[in-house]
Amino acid sequence: VQLQASGGGTVQPGGSLRLSCTALGNIESINGMGWYRQAAGKQQELVAMITSYHITNYGEAVKGRFTISRDNYANAVYLQMNNLKPEDTAMYYCVADMAARGQVSAPYWGQGTQVTVSS
Repeated sequence: VQLQASGGGTVQPGGSLRLSCTALGNIESINGMGWYRQAAGKQQELVAMITSYHITNYGEAVKGRFTISRDNYANAVYLQMNNLKPEDTAMYYCVADMAARGQVSAPYWGQGTQVTVSS
């Protein structure tokens, strides 16, 4: 099983981007899905997480600007990012707590997608 993320890019301050991440493979179940980010020279931080029941949790830095959503049938999670700021520049990683068929659940990480906010 793996996570495939897309949607990063370069945008001006105040702009918007939408990240997508799809879980692929022989999947038994998926619990939480979400996004973390890491800027150059900084620690990794939570962006947003969503449970299979659509309960959400956001990092303080993105509350009110980012919205996480999920399609359980498509095994996908999305991150709508509005009013982007230069400090949102980072590599964004999709993460999911999921179980491959016949295995216990474990955290899986996507390959990362770069978001750059610059004028």
